[in-house]
Order: sequence, then structure tokens, then C-alpha cells
Amino acid sequence: MTTITDETAGTITIGDRTVRRLGFGAMRITGPGIWGPPDDHDEAIAVLRRAVELGINLIDTADSYGPDVSEELIAEALHPYPEGLLIATKGGLERPGPGNWTRNGRPEHLREACEGSLRRLRVDAIDLYQLHSPDFDVPYEESIGALEELQREGKIRHIGLSNVDVDHLERAREGVEVVSVQNRFNLTDRKWEEVLQLCETLGIAFLPWAPFAAGELAGPGGPLERIAGAHGATPGQVALAWLLARSAVLVPIPGTSSVEHLEENAGAVGVELTEDELAELEAAA
Repeated sequence: MTTITDETAGTITIGDRTVRRLGFGAMRITGPGIWGPPDDHDEAIAVLRRAVELGINLIDTADSYGPDVSEELIAEALHPYPEGLLIATKGGLERPGPGNWTRNGRPEHLREACEGSLRRLRVDAIDLYQLHSPDFDVPYEESIGALEELQREGKIRHIGLSNVDVDHLERAREGVEVVSVQNRFNLTDRKWEEVLQLCETLGIAFLPWAPFAAGELAGPGGPLERIAGAHGATPGQVALAWLLARSAVLVPIPGTSSVEHLEENAGAVGVELTEDELAELEAAA
């Protein structure tokens, strides 16, 4: 079993914290459709504890995962939190029902959401609080201003953004220090390449969600399968290894509800792709 260490995964600084560049996304420890409690509560707890045992020191969640369930499970499994563990959460999306996600960037809602996360996570301040998505019915500066106010009050330490374009990132940086961006990014979906490039320039961590999506590249006889075979790895591990090699600011946060799958994901840090393999994957995508 490959352990996630500073040497195997590399590190990045997020605010005043240094984390390893393979984290854990805690969305899928909830029930089907990211709604309600998990089918196997004990397995969900075991996944969180095993993640820390493997060396993961960044766990990402949101109040909308469940809703509330993911944060509650994290606290149940890990509080009091191990030294050096960074818990990141998000606010700005609501869940009226299963499969339903709606935006709410009103300052009063973000305050309520943040205070709810503080209670569920059992902390006095949230290490990294991310605006889950811009709300196009609310001036963006008002949403960012709400996070700035919460930061001044000591309820959040660092501010991150999610599902944003370059304009949103630049506008947010006019009012606050932004230490992370969380957008969809993977081998075959690079819509937010310009955002990644700006993060590289600024030294901001980029947390890619949906890191496994690879479509036909992962199919039988495809490049992911061939390269995985050459390394005794799985296509998923190669997809994560590609992200780790793609940029020093990328911090994949793959999620799972299974300890076995978690351990498989962790093995990605032991997959060292050659320059030819990286070029093949770039060309294929």
C-alpha cells in the first residue's frame, strides 16, 4: 500500500497550511443521490478514519452534501481533529429535495450556512470556507463581502471559490485573499483551463472535482487501460496520476463510500507516468 506522504504526493500551501496533493472529497459518504444518511454508516466512518491513516490531510465537504450529513459524519469520525488536518467546507447551494441543487448567495444565507457548518463540524473557525457557486440573482461582490465579514469575525480562516470563471476569480480577489479554487477538471474536461493557468500564476490551489471522468479513454484498449496495465495500476489511478503530473497547483479530491476504493485511489501517488505516456494522454484527450 502506497502511503500518501509529502514525498509521494507533493505538497501545496493553502493559506497558512501545507497539505498533501491528494485529498478526500466527502460528498459520496452520504445517501444515494447525495441525499440523506449513507446506506452503511459504519463504512462511511471507516472511510474517513482510513483516509487520515493513509496520510490524507485535506478533507473537502459542503453543507449541501446530505444536506448536513457529510459534515456530521466527519465530526463523528474524526473530532477532535488530528493536528495538521485541514477541513474545507462550502456554502451557497441549497437542497430542496433529492437531485435538486439551487443557488443561494445571499449574505444572510451564507452567514446562516457558515454558522451551521461550525456547529456540525464542532469547530470555532473553519479552516477553508468556499463559496460553492456564484448566484446570478445576487451581486457577486455581496456574496464575497459576506465571506469577508465572517473572516473578520474569526469564523473562517481562509476563503476559497468553487465553480467560477476567470472574471469571478479576479473580482473576488479585489475584496479578499482567495487561497483556492474548486472547479470541474479532468483528463477529458478542461473547460476551466484558463482558470487553472491563472491559479498557477497566482500560486492558488486548484481542487479539481470529478477527477475520474475519462469517457472512451478508459474503455477497453484505450490509452488509460494500456498505460494502467504497464504500471500494474487501474485507469482511475492513472487519471489521478495525470492530474498530479499536470500542474503543481492541482490537488485532486477523489471521493468514495468504500474503504477498498479509497485505498485504490491512494495508490495513484505511486504511479509515475513517463513523458511519453503523458504526451499520449494529452494527444488522446
